[in-house]
Order: sequence, then structure tokens, then C-alpha cells
Amino acid sequence: RLGYRAVVAVGGDGTVAEVITGLAGTQVPLAGVAQGTGNQVACNLGIPRSVEAAVDVVVNGTPTPIDLGQLGNGRYFAVAAGAGWDAAVVAVATRELKDRWGFGAYLYATLKVGSTPPASTYRITADGEALEIRAAMVLVANMGRIVSNPRAVDVRIGPGVSHRDGLLDVCIFAPRTLPEAAALVWKMARQQFAGDERMLFVQGREITVESDPPVLYEIDGELIGETPLSARAVPGGITVMVPKE
Repeated sequence: RLGYRAVVAVGGDGTVAEVITGLAGTQVPLAGVAQGTGNQVACNLGIPRSVEAAVDVVVNGTPTPIDLGQLGNGRYFAVAAGAGWDAAVVAVATRELKDRWGFGAYLYATLKVGSTPPASTYRITADGEALEIRAAMVLVANMGRIVSNPRAVDVRIGPGVSHRDGLLDVCIFAPRTLPEAAALVWKMARQQFAGDERMLFVQGREITVESDPPVLYEIDGELIGETPLSARAVPGGITVMVPKE
């Protein structure tokens, strides 16, 4: 907007989310140097983990428009808004723990939240079509991959989730036990999304998630509050620097 070639976010997904809020709707590209705990945005955009290679993308990359999600309160997200189990994990994985253990903070938090996945009754509305389901976690996803750091886990969270299709994907997970949750992760890693009643996927441009009882929700790893949450797709909401083909 002020003639800058790009704005560089050096940090994790929370830092990127703050910069996106300032750049969304402008023509100024966002570039990233991943220095956070999860770095999901960088992984989804193919930005290398090494600082030197990431800086090369900043300087020589290709500016490309991607979609964003936007909450009803105006905040943007790049990866996903998540309600339920994942938000409870984010609440336990404090900044102090992440500074001390890195991605291990999330593993610790997963164990601390409990061996039995929590469950709420969700009412989900996608473009006016409503469904009600008892589940452990609901993700309103803009990007499709979740990657651990180091990369021991690399899974797609739903079939065809894309940050370039103008839609948000609602990914509903309903495991009843920790072994069932592990089985779902295994299926996701192998991209076997069909034929399992514990996984359900819908798409839409306008999404509302309500729950009974209310549960915590987060966006891009930052705790926001409790349900209900509403989100909309913002096609081509920001331009990012990505590696050349």
C-alpha cells in the first residue's frame, strides 16, 4: 500500500495471522520466514524451513493470491478455525511450554487434555444447510495439511481442502476413544477419508458452528474464545510469496 514490495513475517502461525490482518485486501504480498512452533502456513505454501531458503523465496518467489477465512468479528485466519479437542490442546500448550519444548508442547498437551476425546453436540450450518452431530472436534479449514515439527506427522485433514477454491471445508471428527483417534490420524495420513462414520466433511462459503455445551475454539493455533463461531471464505484475500514452480 505504501510502495513496499512485500511484508515479511518472521515467526510462527500467530505472527502470520497478525500480519494477514493488516495486509488482507491490499495488493502488498506477505512473505514468511518460519520460526514458530507449528509453522502450518509455511508448510502449506511450500516455504522451506531453513532461513536461507525462505529468504530466497522472499526475494525471488512468485506473488500468488490465496484464500483466507474470516471470523464474524473480523479476524482472519489462513489455516483453520478449530472447536473442541484441538482448542483444548492449544489452551494447555502455553507460550512457556512452546518456548521450552517446541512442538513437544502440543504432544504434552494432547496427553494432558485426556485419554478420552471430549464430546459435544454440534450444530453446523454451511451456506444455510444445517446438520447436528456429536463430535470431539470441528475444524473450519482453509488449508489442508497439518505437519509436525520435526516432520514425523504430515496429514491432510480432509479430501480436496484447498486455499485456492473459494470455499471453507468443515472437517468433523468423532472418535470415542484415544485408539479411535489414532486410527483416524492413520487414515488421514493415507488419505482414506471415505467409509468411516467418525469423519464427515462439508463445504461452504458461510459457516456457523454452535455447540452444547459451549467449547473453546482457536484460529491458527491462537485461542480465541468459546462457541458459537462464524466464519466466511474470502477468495483471494491476500497475496503471498511462494517458491517458483
